[in-house]
Amino acid sequence: MNSISPMGIEVLEKKGCRIGPDVEKPQAMLIRSAELHDYPFNEELLCIARAGAGTNNIPVEDCAERGIVVFNSPGANAEAVKELEMCSLVLASRDVLGSIEWVKSIAGEGEKIPKLVEKGKNSFGGPELMGKTMGVIGLGATGALVANLAVSLEMTVYGHDPFMSVDAAWNLSREVIRAESLDDLLARSDYISLNVPYTEETHHMINADVLSRVKDGVRIINESRGEVVCDEDMLAALESGKVARYVTDFPNDKLIGRKNVIATPHLGACTPESEDRCAVMGANQIWDYLLNGNIKNSVNLPNVSLSRMGVCRLCVIHRNVPRMITRILDYISERNINVEHMINKPRGGYAVTIVDLGTQIGEDVAESIRAMPEVLRVRVI
Repeated sequence: MNSISPMGIEVLEKKGCRIGPDVEKPQAMLIRSAELHDYPFNEELLCIARAGAGTNNIPVEDCAERGIVVFNSPGANAEAVKELEMCSLVLASRDVLGSIEWVKSIAGEGEKIPKLVEKGKNSFGGPELMGKTMGVIGLGATGALVANLAVSLEMTVYGHDPFMSVDAAWNLSREVIRAESLDDLLARSDYISLNVPYTEETHHMINADVLSRVKDGVRIINESRGEVVCDEDMLAALESGKVARYVTDFPNDKLIGRKNVIATPHLGACTPESEDRCAVMGANQIWDYLLNGNIKNSVNLPNVSLSRMGVCRLCVIHRNVPRMITRILDYISERNINVEHMINKPRGGYAVTIVDLGTQIGEDVAESIRAMPEVLRVRVI
């Protein structure tokens, strides 16, 4: 449905998968930005892998209700986004783009050009980064790299992320200071970098109330998602001078051409290396799920992994309700089937149970479990 890196396609082709845009009744989909909100999913579809971080083009909750696992590729494009943020920091400080356009305007002035340059250059200057304070909101794979980058530029760096993972913490420079609160970060920062995922909770998290608490003349960089920022409130803050410059990778009609707004066309992950990594990660996640039922980097169902034991594997996606595991295991034991190994993981209203069995079971067993209330999907592998 999209142009996918050949490296990702090759991972699946080597496993014997049939790949193509016209495959009927697919078991898996590997996509980038294809819009799926009105897509008629076939019953055989087991999973969707997004070769990228954002999944707002996928009906994530609807997929969970259908027992369809949705994966993304966190961290695979982090290096590419970090490098664009390095550029954005400079663009936020100095009017580089304006200076380039001005230089074009003096083309043909011949010998006058050196004098015109010396006279006009001060119109495009701005502050150095060294010695300034940078606030990083969101310290996941990308945010941690951005924070470390700012440290290497000799900036004082504050980070805020109440949901920071252990892995992210290991990747963070010890020189990054933990902000006591979001207000603490806002009050201190000369530059603010947004690196949070887009969710219901982060929708318009940067709004008039938040912007009223930032340092005067702050410069804000958004490599998160456009909807994380309320455009009307940001434009008002730019007009008043509360925000000196807003650099975003998510242009829209409200922002394009507005003073002190620099908008790039969603370039964050646009490197061949990033596209390769995202596609390979997505392909590997698809294959492990198809082959083993293991789930890694899901955005709608629990992550769960179990080493294979026994003769066959029973995978059940169900609602996270009391006695569900007991009902599944009771049904199995009543048929004198031995359980070799099992795991159950919940996530919100959903859960995944994987059971390795000592005997091969037939479709009749799977159908009986499938008919249980609160069961969304059953597979026998």
